Amino acid sequence: MANTIKVKLVKGLIGTRQDHRATVRGLGLRRVNSVSELVDTPSVRGMINKVSYLVKVVA
Repeated sequence: MANTIKVKLVKGLIGTRQDHRATVRGLGLRRVNSVSELVDTPSVRGMINKVSYLVKVVA
């Protein structure tokens, strides 16, 4: 089975850049405290890094 990581949206999107909002949606997150389980790939890691001030990787 492929490695997966869980990502949680911990901050609201109001006042953020449009491309950052699109990145959060691309991660499968909709509202604050929503959690998405994703395959751990370099592209997903890059998306998480881009919006690191909005999300948290949950163990």
